[in-house]
Amino acid sequence: MAKAATLRMLDRADKEVMKLSRAEIGAVYEFMHKFRHNPGNPGLRLKQLSGSSRLWSARINQDHRALLLHITEHDYLLVAIRHRKDVYENLDRYSYRINRVTGGIEVIDLEPVGDSIVGRVISPDSSVAVPEVAPVGALPASGPQGEASHDGGAGDPAAGAVPLFERFTDTQLVDLGVAEPLLPQIRDLTGETGLLELAERAPQLTTDVLLSLHDGKSYDHVRTHITEPVRAEEVVDPDDYRRAVERPATQVSSDDEALQAMLAESFDRWQIFLHPTQRRLVEKQYKGPTRVGGGPGTGKTIVALHRVAYLVRKLPPGADKPVLLTTFNRNLAADLRTRLIALGGQELVSRVDIVNIDRLASRVVAEAKAGTGKRIVDDSAVPDLWQQYLLETGESGWDAEFLAAEWAQVILGQVLGSRTDYFNARRPGRGRSLSRVERDQIWRLTERFTKWLDDQGRWTWRQVAERAARLEMDRAERSAGLPPEDSGGFLRHRYRHIVVDEAQDLSAAHWKMLRAMVAAGPDDLFLTGDTHQRIYDNHVTLSSLGINIRGRSARLTLSYRTTRQILAAALEIMSGETYDDLDGGAEDLAGYRSLLRGGLPTFRSAASWHQERELVIDRLTAWGRPADGSVAVAVPTRELAAEVAGRLEAEGILAVEIGPDGPKRPDGVHVGTMHRFKGLEYQRVIIAGVSDGLVPRQMIGRYRETDPRRHQRERQRDRSLLFVAATRARDELAVFWHGTPSPFLTGRLVQTHPIE
Repeated sequence: MAKAATLRMLDRADKEVMKLSRAEIGAVYEFMHKFRHNPGNPGLRLKQLSGSSRLWSARINQDHRALLLHITEHDYLLVAIRHRKDVYENLDRYSYRINRVTGGIEVIDLEPVGDSIVGRVISPDSSVAVPEVAPVGALPASGPQGEASHDGGAGDPAAGAVPLFERFTDTQLVDLGVAEPLLPQIRDLTGETGLLELAERAPQLTTDVLLSLHDGKSYDHVRTHITEPVRAEEVVDPDDYRRAVERPATQVSSDDEALQAMLAESFDRWQIFLHPTQRRLVEKQYKGPTRVGGGPGTGKTIVALHRVAYLVRKLPPGADKPVLLTTFNRNLAADLRTRLIALGGQELVSRVDIVNIDRLASRVVAEAKAGTGKRIVDDSAVPDLWQQYLLETGESGWDAEFLAAEWAQVILGQVLGSRTDYFNARRPGRGRSLSRVERDQIWRLTERFTKWLDDQGRWTWRQVAERAARLEMDRAERSAGLPPEDSGGFLRHRYRHIVVDEAQDLSAAHWKMLRAMVAAGPDDLFLTGDTHQRIYDNHVTLSSLGINIRGRSARLTLSYRTTRQILAAALEIMSGETYDDLDGGAEDLAGYRSLLRGGLPTFRSAASWHQERELVIDRLTAWGRPADGSVAVAVPTRELAAEVAGRLEAEGILAVEIGPDGPKRPDGVHVGTMHRFKGLEYQRVIIAGVSDGLVPRQMIGRYRETDPRRHQRERQRDRSLLFVAATRARDELAVFWHGTPSPFLTGRLVQTHPIE
């Protein structure tokens, strides 16, 4: 009987497969199926290539051959698809080795640099001290706009041009993870064009390191933020290919799902291949709650989805849903469901409860038959309700907005059940301190306000969350000491595992509810989020809510969405602000970067809002007035959104509103407030109305003297909104304003070109 074989596909090979015709992809699929069943099948013509102990070739069809790396006796790695002539000619163009930093297998096409560099490596035993080096940004490689000052490439240096990486030794580059066989070509690089060409075919870590050094990052910065997160946890044996193929750094698909998706023309690379940093986070076993942070587009949601799939695959057989996947927004929850189906199919999704956090809380309350017949009021209306209550009762000693926030964030948010609890409660992020007498006054006011709402048959989403948290905490307390499942089938906790996306948007009551829904222990809570994108007024310290993430936090820093140019502008918007890490510490965007390249963002001013709307029309016209849903316009308020939509319609351009559940239809030009852009992305984005008084809102100025901490928090929230809107753009970004520009637009961004 023929022996079966393991055949995995390296991530770079899938790019080559996608360039083939549908019939040729089918041939690859058939080849892989046959090879796994019997690699000795005569029709496959498996043979070792001369001059190499590990490279083999096998026949796919008449014209194409599979280039295989032999791992162990019956274990192969598909590294490339080549025309049959290309496999047997210029064989020494291929280099394969185990990266000494990541421990992953790298296969490198050396054709552009010729035969001379094959085998040139630094000894694995070398241990040369690394000197301090000036960043590449100090070199004369960039023009005034940060663009390359010349286009020299490898092998054709401009006269007198300085090599891009001359201040870094070979040992330093290798220590950062650069592929040794590419060092000679790297030494010949004198301009950005050649660098970008090399980046297209170099291993990912090499590309990441070189582009970051070229952008001016120091050796120590690159080592800390790029190299160390992907470094292998154990000493790397450069000859142990069996171990190397199992490491996260060797990005492979080990089954037919990738090719099946390609054949179905529904393939997205995120479904199969993860960056080594992402895979390590997905597949690690944790002793308790874990948080993964990172800037926009770094793949936090992708990590959350793969983590769900990983946890489901470890479950014993069953028909229940012991894994919860939740987030704040309804439209994001719907998107998570769609993407999880794409990742693992209905069978995987059938074991996962996918629901937005408020709907989950409402379900818990409904099960307990609490709040029956009450109408839920949106939280945005609560300040107005407080104002109405104060007017009706003649209370004049307190500001309605202050009371609304204190009630929602402290009393409801922390699930405080008594005046004593409130007296002892911490009030993180609330600004002004309160005396015991003042707390007593506020507690009595909130009791009367709650009754006033109840008499009208109304309550808020915050009240629903608080009630759900209390119900779940009571349930957990009653079942303490019971086995995981008693004879009646009552599950002690609702879930075995909980995964939360956009964690920064949840309130304290939400966290208390979730903490009570899962038993404390290994792999209980997995959170992804970015406090720089916090657009709701929810400030929490997780450790005070029974969720201890100390020592179990990680950050993603590589953006897959937007270009380096747009990212630089977005980071400039965030300058001068300090953000928390959800647990009382500070968090920054150090190391946040992109490997994508595009044009510089546009920043333009107008004399009036009327003229600014004309700028929007002009920009859409310059982009060809696309009506396929690839372009969006973001503004600060609903009134401005309506006016922009009206101007587009007058111009014959279909304007599609972005509502609370996302765009109302897929085509047209999408228009909405910055709040609505959370979780969306577009090829091109226009942000209009970025004027002082709109961004940030003029009304928050009244807190500058009376409540400085609240003023800072509200200002930070508005800055985050602008940051979120700017990072929705993949390729092009245009920012407009009228009058005085927003103070968030620094002098380096603002280039005033008023309309005549």
